[in-house]
Amino acid sequence: MVQAGDYAANTHCLKAIAALGIENAHSGRAIVQQMKAMPTDDPLFGKGTVRADGRVLHPMYLFQVKSPSESRYDWDYYKVLRTIGGDEAFRPLADGHCPIVHT
Repeated sequence: MVQAGDYAANTHCLKAIAALGIENAHSGRAIVQQMKAMPTDDPLFGKGTVRADGRVLHPMYLFQVKSPSESRYDWDYYKVLRTIGGDEAFRPLADGHCPIVHT
């Protein structure tokens, strides 16, 4: 999961650099601003947003392991019990006390 998160973050960063254009991507601050301005869209984490404090909000899933009789094909191990929206799954911005965010 950590490796997938690192991959998603780096992919989003590279998309931000491409959106800025390489000649305008000389500033880390500009890249971060672009990352926050762009929605995320990752095959593993789904669609999301980068909040002012840098936290990525994306759907979270509650899975249950299927019984052998429920599995229909190889690697069919889980069923989704609930999808939790990013705004519910992560701590609210105001509760984070991030020093770079003035709420």
